[in-house]
Amino acid sequence: MKTIYGFLIMIFMTMNIFGQAQEHDRDPVVAGSFYPAGKAELKRQLEHYFRDAAGKASPGPGSDGRVRAIISPHAGYVFSGTVAASAVGCIAPGSRYENIFLIGSSHRVSFTGASVYTDGNYRTPLGTVKVNTGLAKALTESSDFFSFRRSAHTGEHSLEVQLPFLQYHLGNDIQIVPIIIGTQNSKICGELAEALLPYFTGDNLFVISSDFSHYPSFEDALKIDKLTAEALMTGDPGGFLETLRKNSDMKIKGLATSMCGWTSGLVLLHLAKKEPGLEFMHILYENSGHSNMGDKSGVVGYHSLALVEKNRSAEGRNGKSHNGYKKAGGSNPGNDEAGGKHKDNYEAGENNSTGDMLDFSISHQDQISLIEIARQSIWSHLHKEKSTDYGKKELSPALLSELGAFVTLNIDGQLRGCIGCFMPSAPLYKTVGSMAREAAFMDPRFSPLSRDEFEKINIEISVLSPLRKISNIEEITLGKHGVYIKKGTRSGTFLPQVADSRDWTLNDFLGHISRDKAGLGWTGWKDAEIYVYEAFVFGEE
Repeated sequence: MKTIYGFLIMIFMTMNIFGQAQEHDRDPVVAGSFYPAGKAELKRQLEHYFRDAAGKASPGPGSDGRVRAIISPHAGYVFSGTVAASAVGCIAPGSRYENIFLIGSSHRVSFTGASVYTDGNYRTPLGTVKVNTGLAKALTESSDFFSFRRSAHTGEHSLEVQLPFLQYHLGNDIQIVPIIIGTQNSKICGELAEALLPYFTGDNLFVISSDFSHYPSFEDALKIDKLTAEALMTGDPGGFLETLRKNSDMKIKGLATSMCGWTSGLVLLHLAKKEPGLEFMHILYENSGHSNMGDKSGVVGYHSLALVEKNRSAEGRNGKSHNGYKKAGGSNPGNDEAGGKHKDNYEAGENNSTGDMLDFSISHQDQISLIEIARQSIWSHLHKEKSTDYGKKELSPALLSELGAFVTLNIDGQLRGCIGCFMPSAPLYKTVGSMAREAAFMDPRFSPLSRDEFEKINIEISVLSPLRKISNIEEITLGKHGVYIKKGTRSGTFLPQVADSRDWTLNDFLGHISRDKAGLGWTGWKDAEIYVYEAFVFGEE
């Protein structure tokens, strides 16, 4: 009897072990649609794509060039398989990495920050790929911007489709850290990069999963995809975002996005800026119109790019790849995004505009609209409802313009949250809605706003003029100008109204920004870059 009882316990334990594995391991969801579900057929196709890529792609860095990151497409293999194979194929055979960070932008769910898979492994028809769950959990514990959301990974294809290429080329003995970015806030992308920076070393590989243009004509895709790739290869996050905006402003027929995974690409650019010894290489470009199954009237673009250690990369290209795309270092001293958090805490972007300060105002009706948008945005988040869709025809030109804005929340005269941005990538009304949510739920100095607190908050909005660099602090007028100080990667700012609320001299104002916001010390502003801006401030009575 005891023998039978022990045998039954072993059976139940075994069932439980396998049940847990099935529950926690992430099974493939697009096998059989994006790529073959059968192991033999999948390997046959991969062999074909790698062979095809070898005949089309620009030469990679060679065996002495350490590949630190690649950008690879994630469409159905019949459309993007050759380009994806060229991205992975540029890695020298036999290369070993401690971890492969798979980073993609969510196609299905939206949330603040990024989700890193911590609860099991990833499976494909070629076998199980180990997830470094220890490292993944460390990310969620060390940064407020990383969490584990199973729903972000369950139906998402962007990471899954990369794995068979990596397994085929590097073998099954690889270890991954799967990350899905759920935000479209460029400043949070900078925070994600900051958290990932300790792992951005030669021991690890970063795989950025992204397609490029969606649905322009074949000829328009060739033009727009070239502009986007060139912007990426400058290594400049600010310039990249500006290119995306300019592409959108062209109003190209059918163009829905220049790069569906632009947030993932932006994270890589922020990482690359920290290491000037890296350079981008262009490997191959195609779009779905190149496929026999594609429709040239509306295509999706695919680039493969590699980020390589410059001192060991292949030479002799005279600054260009064979595809004609300019190569550039991973660090660029031009526009960048940096900073702390504000009104006493903020992540600021930089606009190197040196034009005159704009005189502007916001009409009373627009003020009412923006306050309503800010409050509605917070309410929708609290109640997990979809935000109101404000039709563009109902909005004034001012609300549709791209201006920076801060949203400040107070309760009984005490600060309860303040977040803003200098360089928006969206119309003012969307920026205000986004910053309102950030101020309510993402200001790291405060816990997320509760439903009980919602009715108590007083909302104040500061609409900002563009930044203007100054050469003499005498150009600053206390109470009129906000000041943004930047030196290297450190920066900080105070809104104009901060000076009005405190009995500070100009030197006090600069000293507090320099020491308390930028971390440069009390007199650090003296050899830093100084910018001024104005703010049109209004709020609820």
